[in-house]
Amino acid sequence: MEFDLPKTAAVFVVVIAIGLGGMIGMDMMPTDTIMMMVAPSMIVFGLLMLALGVKHGEYRSTR
Repeated sequence: MEFDLPKTAAVFVVVIAIGLGGMIGMDMMPTDTIMMMVAPSMIVFGLLMLALGVKHGEYRSTR
């Protein structure tokens, strides 16, 4: 499967939504706390890991 921008964005959103849905469903903490604190940190971490993965893939493809 070859990833392009729409597929990558869709997978990214699905993974974040599954994580947030699980946390909300388990009633770990109040929903407003999850949406204001956890969701942004999950998104930022996901974007950092995506950028790192893309750069590593570029490195691997040139070697």
